[in-house]
Amino acid sequence: MNSLPRLISLAIARPVYRLWPFLGALVVPVAFAQSQVQVQVVAAQVRLVGVGFELDGVIQPVKQSTVSAQAGGRVATLVVQAGDKVRAGQVLATIDDREAQTGVQRSQAEVAQAQAALRNAQANYDRTRDLQSKGFVSAAALDTADSQLKGASAGRDQAGAGARQSALAQSFTRVTAPFDGWVLQTHVEAGDLAVPGKPLLTVYAPLPIRAVVQVPVSRASQAQAANQVEVLVPLKSGPTQWIRPVSRSSVPTADPVSQTIEWRLELPPEAAQNLLPGQQVRVRFAAGQTQRMVVPISAVLRRGELTAVYVASGKGFVLKAVRLGSDHGADGVEVAAGLSAGDLVALDPARAGLAGATAGPAAAASTPAAAK
Repeated sequence: MNSLPRLISLAIARPVYRLWPFLGALVVPVAFAQSQVQVQVVAAQVRLVGVGFELDGVIQPVKQSTVSAQAGGRVATLVVQAGDKVRAGQVLATIDDREAQTGVQRSQAEVAQAQAALRNAQANYDRTRDLQSKGFVSAAALDTADSQLKGASAGRDQAGAGARQSALAQSFTRVTAPFDGWVLQTHVEAGDLAVPGKPLLTVYAPLPIRAVVQVPVSRASQAQAANQVEVLVPLKSGPTQWIRPVSRSSVPTADPVSQTIEWRLELPPEAAQNLLPGQQVRVRFAAGQTQRMVVPISAVLRRGELTAVYVASGKGFVLKAVRLGSDHGADGVEVAAGLSAGDLVALDPARAGLAGATAGPAAAASTPAAAK
């Protein structure tokens, strides 16, 4: 009776015993591979970087228009939507034009009536002039006929102006794009009631584009004294770069609520390729250069509120918390505390955290931000 459970346990355990050599063969290469992980490092170095202060800015198109209704009525069709590319003069929306069409027909009838009255007045004037030349009517009768002719001519001009006004009012029922650009936002849908002055769409031109930053009044003098203003923009390759605006200006008034002054920085066309309206950017007002310790931004590890880097120590890496300063784009990010000059920092924090990771070859010190 006791031999049966033993036979069952042996039958189950025998395949496991046979797998032990294979499991061992798998574990050994994994451990060996982990011990061979090498991570490229770069030395934390002190270099010249710009100093000043930084603020958050917002990208805005220089050329933006809110297209409003000029005629009343129901929105019959909305031809475009947000994100569509439009050309100047392209129809964006149409408004029910039955009332405008009635006005056009009425004005055309008034034109026809005025023209008939003018022909009658002209014929009467011609007859009166002939009779007066023969002495059958007085000069006063000719003056009366002349006045009637001039009145009929003025009535014809007035009816023509009314017809043109009616045609113009009907054209307002076709909302068109004021310039080449993109539809940023639509404010109505088909079937909504449109009244004169009600916004229908917002259209913007992709170029030129600018960064708008609100500078506190307390820092207005520092901003005016800055010898260099730069905007941090993304590049196609992935990293960011500080660029200089082609022009800058400030509004000569301060906002009474926020106590800020608006600065407008127009960006070069090549910088606008990776920027969108409403996108947030960093603006730096530089007042010179100073020595700061920097490391590549790729070396920084962020986990929640922790900001740290892996520093080569002995045969492995040690995680050190750091306090960062300003981001200088391709030049790297400032390290205000936590590192010493010459510390070898891992460029790939994810791999440096693996068990058995060791420091590999050091990247070129002259281009730390280009290392991957």
